[in-house]
Amino acid sequence: MQNKDTAAGEIFRFKQQHWHLLPEKVIYWEEERALVLSDLHLGKSAHFRKAGIAVPAGIMQEDLFRLQQLITRYLPVRLIIVGDMFHSRHNNEVQYFKIWRGQFSHIQVDLVLGNHDIMADEVYSQLEVNTHDTLTVRDIHFIHEPCGDDNGYKYTFSGHLHPAVVMAGPARQRLRLPCFYFGRHCGILPAFGDFTGLATLDPYPDEPVFVIAGKSIIRTQ
Repeated sequence: MQNKDTAAGEIFRFKQQHWHLLPEKVIYWEEERALVLSDLHLGKSAHFRKAGIAVPAGIMQEDLFRLQQLITRYLPVRLIIVGDMFHSRHNNEVQYFKIWRGQFSHIQVDLVLGNHDIMADEVYSQLEVNTHDTLTVRDIHFIHEPCGDDNGYKYTFSGHLHPAVVMAGPARQRLRLPCFYFGRHCGILPAFGDFTGLATLDPYPDEPVFVIAGKSIIRTQ
């Protein structure tokens, strides 16, 4: 069951919880007063520039500004980041995040470690980020890489894949768009970071999929 969200998203009632699916590629979990997101890949642009690849500066700042706007709108008490918060090892953009984090020191930040989260433990501690291999809240399990059907938990959210579906239009138009995917046992979150790729899903017909099209959320099935 779903209802329109007053903030241009969708309220999806699922597993006895209210999930506000937002076009910023974030979920606001009403019962927990938490923003849930995945795959920020902060520092990725700096990592590429260090390797001599011409990537525009300012991508990380734009991503954090989007997150800042959501914090201001929803006033969460917690951020749950489902992996790949940072893209690689310590770089200058980590210091920028530390300054940004200082604005929201009252908010608990929980990071489920992803394959790119490889910095030393003390760096996360300095950033006031709690790290977890997995995290369970209200019988909802969070892990970075997608799970199998028999995962031992009531429901699991993951990231990692940067999920998308292909939308077909007139004149053989096809567009691949990021999405929220709610499988039978496991859901997959879209990548929050703008400097990320997409992996096309092929969901079963009875599995809810919500496509992010600009500032709109569209349920496709």
